[in-house]
Amino acid sequence: MLTRKQQELLLFIHERMKESGVPPSFDEMKDALDLASKSGIHRLITALEERGFIRRLPNRARALEVIKLPEAYTPSLQPRRGFAPSVIEGSLGKTPPPPALSKPAVEDSQSSVSVPVMGRIAAGVPISAIQNNTHDITVPAEMIGSGEHYALEVKGDSMIEAGILDGDTVIIRNANNANPGDIIVALVDDEEATLKRFRRRGASIALEAANPAYETRIFPPDRVKIQGKLVGLIRRYH
Repeated sequence: MLTRKQQELLLFIHERMKESGVPPSFDEMKDALDLASKSGIHRLITALEERGFIRRLPNRARALEVIKLPEAYTPSLQPRRGFAPSVIEGSLGKTPPPPALSKPAVEDSQSSVSVPVMGRIAAGVPISAIQNNTHDITVPAEMIGSGEHYALEVKGDSMIEAGILDGDTVIIRNANNANPGDIIVALVDDEEATLKRFRRRGASIALEAANPAYETRIFPPDRVKIQGKLVGLIRRYH
């Protein structure tokens, strides 16, 4: 699984090599991803190499080879159509256009609706969200209201006292604001997604776990983007 920045860098290198046959310089990569220094690019390159997506060629300056691309992308790198909140889509370091949200969930019958599952969300230490619609699930119509919705599979145990367990599927209404006490999908630093209870601590935002083993994390408001609010939960028993 790649983080958003890792994926953005991989696709930027791939596109530049398709256009010119030459990998971009570290300065070009830094500017494309809007990073403050080239040290961040070095870390991303190392991570991509360790995961087998690129290879550095010895004894050649700026020599990079793209070995593979994320499975969710076709060779033309056209993203799949459908729901695309910023927790899902990258932008190659540039300001993205407004996300092309899916249509409101389509009713399968009078009692159920179909909702796209967009990947995995951490209920613990933040992990990266998977990038695309993996499959759809059918949920009771009364679970959701108006607007766009998506589902995420829960990884971790930090929300167990809110009744959210590892392996559950949460139903999220797309939203960019929340009230104190709401359980939200939070995007931290434009890269890591987590499921937490939303609180305010003065001018800061607190992401509060529902498990005493986890600390509440405090962030300035410019580091956190709200991606949606919890409206339902599905649990499977095996």
